[in-house]
Amino acid sequence: MAASDFDRAVEAIRSAPSLALACHVGPDGDALGSLLALHHLARAHGMPSTASWSEPFQVAPHYAFLPGLHLTTKPADFPAEPEVMVTFDCGSLGRLGDLMPSAQAAAAHGELIVVDHHASNDRFGTINVVDPDAAATAVLVHRLAQALGWSLNRDAALCLYTGLVTDTGRFQYSNTTPSVFELAEELASFDLPIAAISRHLFEEHRFAYLQMVGACLARAELDRGLGFVATWVTNFDLDGFGVDVAETEGLIDLLRRTAEAEVACVCKETTEGIRVSLRSVSEIDVAAIAARFGGGGHRYAAGFVAPYPVVDVLAGIKDALREQRAQRQLHESGG
Repeated sequence: MAASDFDRAVEAIRSAPSLALACHVGPDGDALGSLLALHHLARAHGMPSTASWSEPFQVAPHYAFLPGLHLTTKPADFPAEPEVMVTFDCGSLGRLGDLMPSAQAAAAHGELIVVDHHASNDRFGTINVVDPDAAATAVLVHRLAQALGWSLNRDAALCLYTGLVTDTGRFQYSNTTPSVFELAEELASFDLPIAAISRHLFEEHRFAYLQMVGACLARAELDRGLGFVATWVTNFDLDGFGVDVAETEGLIDLLRRTAEAEVACVCKETTEGIRVSLRSVSEIDVAAIAARFGGGGHRYAAGFVAPYPVVDVLAGIKDALREQRAQRQLHESGG
């Protein structure tokens, strides 16, 4: 990220008559936390702000505790031609779903500020605050707030902490640096209920969800040669157990615990296609794999949406894994 991009973003936000804030469809903890944090801060410092995301306009149950959800706006009521629009944790224009026309209008007639930490980001804004070295988009929102001179409040701190703790895997992933702990300490100083947040985000699930997880783990497949483990969630599973697809976000984190696997994969049947989540616990770059299928993410966490059956999705991922392993072996041999 060029310094000028960050400075331009600060100036555009500071001088905006109002802000239109959006995150990607099916928002996760970092997307929601970042969106809501800047929404809280803008309102607290006298800046009119609208915050939303695409249909389905809902959040997974484990995010229902986040302050400010009642202050968000349905996508149908989102500004059609915002003068300044800010997107969070969104790697491409298409990931905005219903809010994509608003983003296009902002880019054409105002400013579209993209705030993200995915290396695969398309840089689709007029101003791109994209830093792949940041542990979470929430980190970048915190930097923007500091540069704007917008002091934090408890609600914003709680939202930023949610983004930070989810995208670092409870401070267990390789993106957990000393600066991450420094930010966590600053945010926690707002008397955050750390234990309650952790339970809401990672440990509290409906019994129906746990039953569905049991069924999905029972069908999981392990390719020992490739170090690849995968399972899938069908519409039959969701309907049969009475579970919404938004509740299944944490399934990939269970699967990635497989000791024999370097890469874990969960495929989910959705209205948009097969939604694929990939995680790596080795040097395998799952962002490169996801990019082959039109997706993106990080080296250790990535995803994409495929318009074809699960069996074909898994076959394609395995082919990509074989190629990446072969390239790595060739490099290690000096070839």
